[in-house]
Amino acid sequence: MTSETDVQKSADGSAPGTPTTPPPARPAFGRVTGPAGPGDTALAAALQKVLDGHWADTRRATREAMTPEVLSPIGLSMEEHREHVLGQLSRLAETGIPKLGFRKEDGGAGDAGGVLTAFEMLGHGDLSLMVKAGVQWGLFGGAISNLGNAETRKKYLPDAISLDLLGCFAMTELGQGSDVQNLETTATFDPETGEFVVHTPTPSAEKAYIGNAARDGRLAAVFAQLITPNKDGEPDNHGVHCLLVPIRDEDGNDLPGITTTDHGHKGGLLGVDNGRIRFDNVRVPREALLDRFGAVDEKGQYSSSIESDGARFFTMLGTLIRGRVSVGAAAGAAARTALALAVRYGLVRRQFDHPETGKGIPLLEYREHQRRLMPRVARAYAYACAQNAIIAELDEFEKFPDSFDDRRRREMEAHAAGIKAAVTGWANETISEARLACGGAGYMAENRFTAMRADVDVFSTFEGDNVVLMQLVGKELLTAYASEFGDMNQKETVSFALNMVAEVVQEKTRASTLWQKLVDSVTDREHTDLLDRGNQLELLVDRSEHLVETAARRLRKAQGEDGSEAFKVFNSAQDHILAAGRAHMDSWVFMQFVEAIEACEDDAAREMLGMIADVFVLDVVDRDKGWFLEHNRLTTERTKAATAALNRLCTKLAGKARTLVDAFAIPEFVFDVPMLNDGGVDAPVEASAGAEGLG
Repeated sequence: MTSETDVQKSADGSAPGTPTTPPPARPAFGRVTGPAGPGDTALAAALQKVLDGHWADTRRATREAMTPEVLSPIGLSMEEHREHVLGQLSRLAETGIPKLGFRKEDGGAGDAGGVLTAFEMLGHGDLSLMVKAGVQWGLFGGAISNLGNAETRKKYLPDAISLDLLGCFAMTELGQGSDVQNLETTATFDPETGEFVVHTPTPSAEKAYIGNAARDGRLAAVFAQLITPNKDGEPDNHGVHCLLVPIRDEDGNDLPGITTTDHGHKGGLLGVDNGRIRFDNVRVPREALLDRFGAVDEKGQYSSSIESDGARFFTMLGTLIRGRVSVGAAAGAAARTALALAVRYGLVRRQFDHPETGKGIPLLEYREHQRRLMPRVARAYAYACAQNAIIAELDEFEKFPDSFDDRRRREMEAHAAGIKAAVTGWANETISEARLACGGAGYMAENRFTAMRADVDVFSTFEGDNVVLMQLVGKELLTAYASEFGDMNQKETVSFALNMVAEVVQEKTRASTLWQKLVDSVTDREHTDLLDRGNQLELLVDRSEHLVETAARRLRKAQGEDGSEAFKVFNSAQDHILAAGRAHMDSWVFMQFVEAIEACEDDAAREMLGMIADVFVLDVVDRDKGWFLEHNRLTTERTKAATAALNRLCTKLAGKARTLVDAFAIPEFVFDVPMLNDGGVDAPVEASAGAEGLG
């Protein structure tokens, strides 16, 4: 995150301490031409304006601040990688970007959307840097900012923002990952000393996978069951709350009662020092409790502005949804990087001679190569616009929380969970597919795919496992985003959903004036072209509504049953509920994309975006044609026509592929990789494509 003058270059142009690597080997087979030139720059700029969204200035400033040092370094040891990332984190702090996300009264700028957008941009570089930034300022700093009182914020936030105080977000336990409500760590109030005693009662209660815990963190935001004595002196559990617990001294040594363990090598993100934390009756002052939603006085009396334990728990976690939004955004940036690399390579890499011209055929001229990349490019556009929408809504919520009633807040939280699950799952698949699309070159670390694939892997399970998050979306649909959901058990959830789900889903999904205008234009869905926008919206929303309504009917079997039987019914319908969540996210993402297209003022860009939107929908139909056929939403002839149209549009988009990925506006130094810089290589072409590889 430095300017060129901030980092002195060595003779070969590398930063000091950066391991030098030998010149890249030339590919063993096939032909590679020189890099294809940029596409239609005017069109790319117009498309970029749509993708950049409201925080375009923040994106521009972040791009300008990024230098090659933010890329994932190759060949460093784990400790060297950690040190490198910590150095980049310090430089990021110096830019002032992290301040954007904190309230003005806490020394920030009150710009949640700006900081989320800036952190998203880090996804084009080393994801270890993005994750460590998210841990420090999004999770640790966010816990203090959103759960602490004014005095606590004043005491800790300045140092947390400046990086003088590094911290941890100690929520996950070995035995409790997604089930946060049943964490085992305890924080018991001792009325004789006025302190909380934080303890790890069982091996499964040990905090695990915690960023900054292995090396750099000195203070931990610890989530634990808050226990105070009742009037009879018996323990009274008030549910999960957060306390600030020091874990290391200034020299980096564990404090008394604290045991930290380094997780060591992971499958990726080697620049992040993940570790475990165990507490042995560690005492902290009463003021260590972050008491915005639950306080304990000097006598140990507990009070809260939210009476319901369940509602209080979900309110506390709801203030921390930035993490999920940020993870989804960064994963989307990484996937766009992989697609841009693969598209550029597909335009210059030639395989087999054309029978008429005798020249090698660029990979992107092959139908299967178009099909494997262009629908993913289309989804990249849709997800980017949806991500902009959820960031804007979260920014509005943080600025004007009173304008969000409980129902709207829960809807926002569900979409934040859903977009995280949808984008990170897609990113994992997309980066792998992009790697495969580049053959042996994609397997070389120097071409970036392997590090991206390793790093983004865990994005599907941290900040909420994707299955659990998508199930949350389904549950929210079934419970009509009711505020009472926090206190409902499985049986009550089932009962509540039955009578109101259909009307609520329709009301919430069809609330957009644009949606209604477009759908009202469709007079005969069965015979209307699948490229008609209103028909597309109707098709996706109809699938979502049908899945929710039929899931509710399946759950009706649980009425009148005890908790055990209700769970069995719910568990048997879990796949159905997940399908409803995924279908809803498809329709919601597409709606955000359509609204972004409608707001585009450039005619050429609108036309191109319309084509991209068509590919998005046709790809959904092609992937889930079994459902559309089984439920008589489409005939066999229409699904065949949809596949044929998808093929045609993929070929059209492939003709503009470079322009489409140039619009991602990824810093050009990201593409300084050997597979794109071996211009003029002309090696023999093997008879079989299967010959290419590492053999």
